Amino acid sequence: MPIGAVLVSGDLVIEAKNEKEARRDPTAHAEMLLLREAAARLRAWRLSDATVYVTKEPCVMCAGALIAARVKRVVYGARDPKGGADGSAFDVLRSPKSNHRIEVTSGPLEGEAAEQLRRFFRAKRADEEETILPSS
Repeated sequence: MPIGAVLVSGDLVIEAKNEKEARRDPTAHAEMLLLREAAARLRAWRLSDATVYVTKEPCVMCAGALIAARVKRVVYGARDPKGGADGSAFDVLRSPKSNHRIEVTSGPLEGEAAEQLRRFFRAKRADEEETILPSS
C-alpha cells in the first residue's frame, strides 16, 4: 500500500511507509511506525510539538494513536471514504469528546495522492487477474 508519512518535531524528521504486508502486522501503518520511532527517539510518549504529514486520511486506529500521542497537527492528502477517521467514514480526529484536539489540514496534494492510490490498486487488480487467469 503506497501510504507514506513524515513526522516533524523540532529538528527531528522521521519517515515511514505502510509495512503491514512486509511485517505481517496489522498495526504497521505508516503513522503508527512514526509514532513509535518518535517516542523512542524523544524518550517521551507526548509528541505535542509534532506535525504528521500523511498520504491518506488516517484510519480509526491511527487517529486514536495520534490523539493519544498528543500530536499537534496532522496534514493529509487524499480522503478515505471507506475508512477515514477525519469525517469521511468516521469522525475521530475532530470529535468534541476527545481529550485532545489536533489541528487537521486535509487536501494538500489531494489529486496527486489519490491518483497514486488509484494507480496502485489498478495494478494490484491487474496482477490478481493475471494470477487467476494466466495469459497463454
